Amino acid sequence: MGNRASKGVEVAGMVRGRWMLWIAAVAMLGGCGPAGDGAGGNGRAEDGLDRLRQQARDALARYDQAVRDAGGAQGFVPVGDLTGQLGDWEPANGDNNKLALLAGQVFPAEALPTAGQKTGTVVWETGRTQPVPLMSAEETLAQMRAAGGRGCSGCVPLEATAARLTTVRIPTTRGPATAPAWEYTLKGTAVRLTRIAAAPAIEVTPPPWDADHPHGGLRIDSATGTTTSRQLTVAFTGSPDPKSQPCGADYSAEAVESGNAVVVIVIEHPHADRETCGDIGARRTATVELAQPLRERAVLEVQQGLPVPLTISG
Repeated sequence: MGNRASKGVEVAGMVRGRWMLWIAAVAMLGGCGPAGDGAGGNGRAEDGLDRLRQQARDALARYDQAVRDAGGAQGFVPVGDLTGQLGDWEPANGDNNKLALLAGQVFPAEALPTAGQKTGTVVWETGRTQPVPLMSAEETLAQMRAAGGRGCSGCVPLEATAARLTTVRIPTTRGPATAPAWEYTLKGTAVRLTRIAAAPAIEVTPPPWDADHPHGGLRIDSATGTTTSRQLTVAFTGSPDPKSQPCGADYSAEAVESGNAVVVIVIEHPHADRETCGDIGARRTATVELAQPLRERAVLEVQQGLPVPLTISG
């Protein structure tokens, strides 16, 4: 299997699997709330943190159960969309192809191949490898359809006319890796689609969305650390300026941990009470001290308890 250059590798936020997707929405903890702690102020701040800690414990319980359901080993756990797109849709196709892909409306036009081998290999940037069972091209395409998270009334479905086994680069809970994938040729377009050919070891279903009681907290986008260190640095979208400036904020973090995962809670410390602030955000980071070294544990965001990409820094 050879690597294939991608012009548009990820269909970020497009095909929503159970958890395997890039989460695009960012909610800021406490907005431009009272000065002091970001979950509120004084007693309200502590109440807000207590709710987030319980939310984190609930997330860990779901992840721990998913690990038990998988036989107790985490193995290969990709993060984000398992579907990728190579190239851009032609103007002549209008919005049809994009909407059809979002809805998972991709079907085989004819019989598609099997892998020709039972296993493939995931290779991490650290040099670590892991054999994984491979799905056929049609089984993988069926997973792409199942991941479609919305209807598409009137869409013309996409038709896969051929498939070949290749590899793609994908973030995982153990750092970036190269994994086996199927690359699909589509009827009537030069765009090709890719889909990871190995089923994830862990699948976590996030809690149902409740607009009246949305999940709180500031969602982290990624984490950086080492397997032997207790320090973990997380990245997220926050205020562009520090607390010393109007509408600015400083950030701290705490971790809620289990033997399988770590949930990071980011706490906002805003400049002042009830400032009128713009919606501009910037990439910010915070470092949290873990009770134990990270080792093989996944890092989860607090809103839905989903894994985030991890970069191993050493």
